[in-house]
Amino acid sequence: MIILGLTGSIGMGKSTTAKMFAEAGIPVHDSDEAVHRLYAGPAAELVEAEFPGTAANGAVDREKLSRAVVGSDAAMKALERIVHPLVRADANAFVEDNRRKGAPLIVLDIPLLFETGGRDRVDKVAVVTAPADIQRERVLARPGMTLEKFDAILAKQMPDAEKRRRADFIVDTGGGMEAARQDVRRIIDALSPKAG
Repeated sequence: MIILGLTGSIGMGKSTTAKMFAEAGIPVHDSDEAVHRLYAGPAAELVEAEFPGTAANGAVDREKLSRAVVGSDAAMKALERIVHPLVRADANAFVEDNRRKGAPLIVLDIPLLFETGGRDRVDKVAVVTAPADIQRERVLARPGMTLEKFDAILAKQMPDAEKRRRADFIVDTGGGMEAARQDVRRIIDALSPKAG
């Protein structure tokens, strides 16, 4: 089984690209979706213990949590110490489940794959990219996003050029959905066992 790591900076179209793999029948583990799931269950008690008042009825209130951690590196690190191991365990269970099922190819959607040392968890890496002006336009169109927030997020992420340099495959979403879908098909073809 080949494990493909899918990553890309904010606003590059990674979530859309992950959906394209899923639509093509490739099992995809989405780290962001896993966090949502964990916040609605297993992580809530741990988050509440670290950040009192941020969870209720067994679920994390993302707005309250955001207010508790944004702007504080120490708080963000404390939250990451709780969440990252849970997401990794969730991804490991996904990998093992698909290995048992005999899946030839799976995708782990890992937003900060290079930044968090996730390269050793995957066989190949696909980086989702787009021109900087398109990225900026997409991100600034998000509700509640400001230029300051965008710059702060970018400062924590490895530059796109460096991610592309380290990638085994590139998916360019700047040229529209169909071009990106063709990139996805090429990757699947390259990583799928050839029928003998």
